[in-house]
Amino acid sequence: MDLSERAPSGDFIRQVGTRLCAHGLAKFIGVAVGTTVFFLIYFQLLHHPFFRVRIMPLTAVDRFFAFRPEALLLYVSLWIYIPLAFALLKNRRELLAHGAAAVAMGGIGLGLFLLWPTAVPDLGDNWARYPAFAFLKTVDASGNACPSLHVAFAVFTAIRLARLWPEMQAPAVVRTGSWLWCLGIIYSTLATDQHVALDALAGSLLGAVMGVPWFARLSPATPLV
Repeated sequence: MDLSERAPSGDFIRQVGTRLCAHGLAKFIGVAVGTTVFFLIYFQLLHHPFFRVRIMPLTAVDRFFAFRPEALLLYVSLWIYIPLAFALLKNRRELLAHGAAAVAMGGIGLGLFLLWPTAVPDLGDNWARYPAFAFLKTVDASGNACPSLHVAFAVFTAIRLARLWPEMQAPAVVRTGSWLWCLGIIYSTLATDQHVALDALAGSLLGAVMGVPWFARLSPATPLV
């Protein structure tokens, strides 16, 4: 593969600009309303569970991944990654399809939190040493653990982007970088002790189950890599 295949082309960059501008107001309103409604329900279930909260078990994977405070940047980068795929859609049909799939997946996750509330075990971290984490733990407590919707939406977004990149003639560095970003977000949920491995596994399965067949219908001939 030569350098021209790895570097972003002028056509790709132009397409990014054009797509970002298409239906900009609708995209902004959709993300703002969807995020607001989701978190209203999410925090209600987090602070007022209807059933007994079950503590998720640790596995050998959790003991392997040590706490890494620097992973917080990757963790919060999800809120850039998620809107990216939505912002790159080019028409109302794609916006509606993507939005419907995201709402359905979020609804499944919230339904599980309602019927089967779970939490991450106390791992003994001294949050006073890390003010940013202390704030995160205050805002987003250890509940609503399984499935990890942080992971689910990362995987869902990576699959959607993988369907978009060939249409946009994205270079290999962009396609690979998108998957690495997704993997980094998944890793960050473990490295920040926000989730355990079983949460991440369940979230990955949810994101894949919702993303692969849904977006394959929109572009059936497009590979995921």
